[in-house]
Amino acid sequence: MLARRILASFRNIDRRLGRSYSIAAADFEFPTYPDNPHYEDLPRPSRSKSERKPYPTPMKVLIRKAKEEREARKLQPCRMLEKPPDNGLLVPQLIPVSHRVYRARESLLKGLSELQQFIPIQRCRFCSEVHIGHVGHEIRTCSGPKSGFRNATHVWRKGGVHDVVSFPKCFHLYDRVGKPRVGHDERRRIPRIPAILELCIQSGVDLQKYPSKRRSKPVYSIEGRIIDFDEVAAQADGMEEEETGSNAPQDCFSSSAEELDISHPDSAKSLKELSNETLDSWFEMVRGVKQIMESYMVWTCGYCSEVQVGPKGHKVRMCKASKHQSRNGLHAWQEATMYDVINHNYVWHVKDLKGLPLDNNLKRYYGKAPAVVELCVHGGASVPEEFRSMMRLDVIPPDRDEVDLVA
Repeated sequence: MLARRILASFRNIDRRLGRSYSIAAADFEFPTYPDNPHYEDLPRPSRSKSERKPYPTPMKVLIRKAKEEREARKLQPCRMLEKPPDNGLLVPQLIPVSHRVYRARESLLKGLSELQQFIPIQRCRFCSEVHIGHVGHEIRTCSGPKSGFRNATHVWRKGGVHDVVSFPKCFHLYDRVGKPRVGHDERRRIPRIPAILELCIQSGVDLQKYPSKRRSKPVYSIEGRIIDFDEVAAQADGMEEEETGSNAPQDCFSSSAEELDISHPDSAKSLKELSNETLDSWFEMVRGVKQIMESYMVWTCGYCSEVQVGPKGHKVRMCKASKHQSRNGLHAWQEATMYDVINHNYVWHVKDLKGLPLDNNLKRYYGKAPAVVELCVHGGASVPEEFRSMMRLDVIPPDRDEVDLVA
């Protein structure tokens, strides 16, 4: 758009001077940094509640895949599914990844609970805004109830760990292939757990509190319906494994709190070491979730924050977002991203926790970062390279009395 305006202005000058040459938009080179983490701008503002989330995969690609699957189903109505996890089996290379994600999440929550005792966390009373510091900022971005009467000013109170990082919940599936959907009448009988924990369970973590069915043989697909002919044999194999006690995933990767060593850190550990370990756990968890979601499907509602891990979304009529009347309360399921499973709560970056609060007139000079990164950086951890540009560490904001002097 800027190049077109410049091109139009030059053409108007040419007409007035009677020149015959023309200037193409390609003659102007603007710096672009596609997919470069070192030049990442501030996150985009939140979308309107009436707008739908963008599709991670283009709709044309989804339609083409659906047609290909329908044609393959017609050519071969009865077939045995070969690729995990669609056939009910685990992906072998993702079993250790799921255990690392589970351990990293537990370590992250423990580290954040320790850091909040030294670094204050503020949250708005009326919206989801979070701030790291002794005093909340003065940037008027509140969108909560009656924010117009307060001129969009936040009302701060003490926050906690769940304000820094949050994990949306979903329904736990005992058999993700045999019974992939939860009906509306089953909503009170099936427990809801964090989606990242459900993702770890379906990809290989065994928890006694949330059991999951493990198959030893793949299932069959007959005209799109999943049929398990070897269910009786699988149950017999499971009984033999219980008698002999040879459960490989539990022996190789234990998930108990004692063996994972997720107890409270040593009191002699410095704040800098605790911050570095917490930040490393956060990055390890994010990398693992991205890797698991390449094989295991996760769904999210296009209008609200509901998520569901599994081949299909549930049928519980609990959506209260835009246009839910036309769907009878059902969710508009679409492919989820990593940001739907792990809520990255971005906060304004503060250079001095004990300094003056951030001024609303100088907000274009301030940077942002995920709340976990901001908390760990103030605890003594080094600034990650992928967030250095977003935090605008190379920008020196003017003083409050110099606002009128800056262009």
